[in-house]
Amino acid sequence: MLIDPSLEHGVFGPEATAAIGEAFDAACKELHEVGQLQMVRKVIAQRIIAAARGGERDPVRLRAGAPQTRREVRS
Repeated sequence: MLIDPSLEHGVFGPEATAAIGEAFDAACKELHEVGQLQMVRKVIAQRIIAAARGGERDPVRLRAGAPQTRREVRS
């Protein structure tokens, strides 16, 4: 059983994994959400992973697809 169903469709190579990690860390640091942190982090991860699945490998562009406000997380 998968920890996160968003990982169901395969794995990423080292370059993609590094870019995803960098984008995720930057998005979480920038958002600074204290309330509902788990939900926010999950949405950030899902959006970054979706962009990476589409072939994006640049951490800045991956980060740009992640939510930047609590309002964007709810959409």
